[in-house]
Amino acid sequence: MNNKFASQQEMAQFLNGLRDLVLTETAAQRKQVHTQWEKPLSTRVAEGFAIENVGLKEIRKDGLIELTCSRNISRFREGDILCLSRNNPFAHDHLMVNLVEDEETELIISCESPVEWDKVFEVKDGWTLDMGFIDLSSYITTALAEAGDSGVGRQQILPLLMGKLKPQIDPGYYAKGLEIAETLELNWDQCNAMANAYATELAFLVQGPPGTGKTRVLATLARALVSDGERVLICSFTHRAINNALNALYKQDNQIDVIKVGHPIQAKDLLVKNYETFHVSPLADKRGGYVVGATPFATRTQRLGSVTFDTVIFDEASQITLPLAVMGMLAGQKYIFFGDDKQLPPVLTTRLTGGAFSNSVFGYLKKHTPTMLTETYRMNEALTEWPSQQFYGGLLVSVPTAAQRQIELPSPPNRLEDILDPDEPKLFWDLAHRNNSFYSEREAYAVVDLITTLLGCDFPAEEIGVVAPYRAQGRLIRNLLRKFVPDTAVRQKIVVDTVERMQGQERDLIIVSLTTSNPAFAARVADFYFQPERLNVAITRPRKKLIIVGSRFILNTKTTDPDLQKTVDLLESLLESCAYILQTDLATPTVWESNW
Repeated sequence: MNNKFASQQEMAQFLNGLRDLVLTETAAQRKQVHTQWEKPLSTRVAEGFAIENVGLKEIRKDGLIELTCSRNISRFREGDILCLSRNNPFAHDHLMVNLVEDEETELIISCESPVEWDKVFEVKDGWTLDMGFIDLSSYITTALAEAGDSGVGRQQILPLLMGKLKPQIDPGYYAKGLEIAETLELNWDQCNAMANAYATELAFLVQGPPGTGKTRVLATLARALVSDGERVLICSFTHRAINNALNALYKQDNQIDVIKVGHPIQAKDLLVKNYETFHVSPLADKRGGYVVGATPFATRTQRLGSVTFDTVIFDEASQITLPLAVMGMLAGQKYIFFGDDKQLPPVLTTRLTGGAFSNSVFGYLKKHTPTMLTETYRMNEALTEWPSQQFYGGLLVSVPTAAQRQIELPSPPNRLEDILDPDEPKLFWDLAHRNNSFYSEREAYAVVDLITTLLGCDFPAEEIGVVAPYRAQGRLIRNLLRKFVPDTAVRQKIVVDTVERMQGQERDLIIVSLTTSNPAFAARVADFYFQPERLNVAITRPRKKLIIVGSRFILNTKTTDPDLQKTVDLLESLLESCAYILQTDLATPTVWESNW
């Protein structure tokens, strides 16, 4: 590999920049949480940042805690860290808990640390759940210090990230990797990506636009490395991404030695075994190749600490910050990054003020020219065309088997026929409402109207997804679904979530609720609401049909920032590319309700 000398001073400055990002981000998160805590409880509840009148229902034997509440209009969702207290989140005896399940007034929580719940709930009622925060900065800053002190950090990790190392490809291993990929009938881009990643002496990037088989390439690579006797760590920012990657690997080869290390509550839908620590797993004494899935944080704790790997594979690397990447990289000697910088970036409070270090590790390393996968197996031709032109230079194409696919309605709809027309794969349903910000009842009723009509046509519930920009809108839609789709089993098959939670997921039919129709409000949140990466993720979830529900008045948004104004224009371009239906006669939600 080509190595440009990096001085100790340069490395120190680089590490200081990363450390400053971590500490600044931690301080910003803490301030954000404390600002909410300082508000009166009634205000926190009204704004969706607290749930009051919480009581204990059951302390389960599996360590989960079932709670009840009289009313839940919060912005919280499953996976959030919440603060459990006696109506005072600043109290020293508060507990940070994880929201495992949210069924409106029925909640399930857990805690990473051991808790004597019987003592905590000596008084069962009168509890409050607020937004929470766990300071993990010490884990990251310790890892950064190790990167500056260790050989692998000074000789590989830091020079690579600083642009001082240019990874080289071994021609012999490239040929072998290409043969492996071709044997499994991967397409050319997938074969090339797999071969390069397999043959690199240090690092390689694979860019995977929506539906292009990124996870399949990742699984193929992991299998090949394990067959060579390598120990492979699969890392990601989210447990969902880790689970998806491990499941894909298991489906390719269920004989391979693969486990996940982490808390059991994060092993939902996982096809391989989960262990709380690596050292209690059967791989602890194994020689030879295997795969372990875990978060970067696990490598710094008793879960996976001191375990070393040959190769670390990062999935969804476009959401991983540089400090988190360093943490995971310290566990290995070679690094493969799968991601797409045209999809969601890292979630940072200081994203707009963090400078270059606020970029993802994928975006930061993209100068090394990743191999881009260009054939989508997900979206039909009509759904592929717009994101291909706007985000991928026109290179993204739909494979022949997907190009002409349409939704199938087993029974014809008795209403909304024009909106559900299979011949219109991309449609904007303009409800022309005004002055809505974080939620829109009109849109929520319209979305549920579409869903109930689809279910009435015997359209499979598991192939319906709803994407909303805000948690408040998602909760409103889910609450309406509880009312109009009483069958819990059917309702739970329908995914309703924000863009952040939908990345990596797909359905035959996706409904996007634009929600906002107040231009002044939209201008204030423009950097979030009109973010191109969020828009790209939202509209690339469907295989067969996309229905955008909203109001054309959102396009009246004006900002003083020319770059932000271009993002408003981007949304306008998308809507103009859709079939258009204007509906202004749905006067009130009660009118729609009577139709059901």
